[in-house]
Amino acid sequence: MAEARSKVMSLRLSEEMAAEIGAVARTDDVPVTEAIREAIANHIATRRASKEFKQRIQKRLEEDREILERLSE
Repeated sequence: MAEARSKVMSLRLSEEMAAEIGAVARTDDVPVTEAIREAIANHIATRRASKEFKQRIQKRLEEDREILERLSE
């Protein structure tokens, strides 16, 4: 099975948040990185389900399309 491509990123957390995600990960018996990936996946899923977020994406796409079209002239 082919391995999925990944990107290394750094993340700065407050000491409190780092301690809390560490506790969550230990309680779930998973690495902190896995707990963070799960939190990010949940955040993205929540945004994808949001009508307001989708409307903001559409607005951004329209704005970017206009700029890109001007640049390509």
